[in-house]
Amino acid sequence: MEFKLRKAEPRDVSDILRLVKELAKFEEMEDQVILTEKELLEDGFGDTPFYHCFVAEIQGENSSDDPKVVGFVMYYFTYDPWVGKQLYLEDFYVMEEYRGMGIGSNLLRHLSDLAMKTRCTGMMFVVAENNEPSVQYYKRRGAEDLSQEEGWRLFRFDKDSLVKMGTPAEE
Repeated sequence: MEFKLRKAEPRDVSDILRLVKELAKFEEMEDQVILTEKELLEDGFGDTPFYHCFVAEIQGENSSDDPKVVGFVMYYFTYDPWVGKQLYLEDFYVMEEYRGMGIGSNLLRHLSDLAMKTRCTGMMFVVAENNEPSVQYYKRRGAEDLSQEEGWRLFRFDKDSLVKMGTPAEE
């Protein structure tokens, strides 16, 4: 079965959200997806996109069917003051029944080419601790586990913490 990679378009937002939810379900975090199609549309296809995305699609069963989006990769660029530009791989998913066809490898190859063309010094990403198949998938391709190699810890300020820090203390 042949597939095609292409830059995501506004019409793909519902498929992107569907795949995000599938990935979250796989990671047993489905209840944490609160993003809406409207937000995805505004945030990725507005005047200042906060993310970029490529989708993988296959032709439908019949030649008259619309192509079906079966995978995606979401990324953005960051800057590390020690080494410069970095491509950050935020989400990467191929539907289970379409794995083993080279779709994931091609999505990663496409991102790697993009990172090199934009003179990035590396690609960063996070993998769930319990997702051993993905950890091994990335390691086979040369990724370093910085949590073990360099001892980095991942932190997050949630919205409530941001509000608290951003609100001036009363005197």
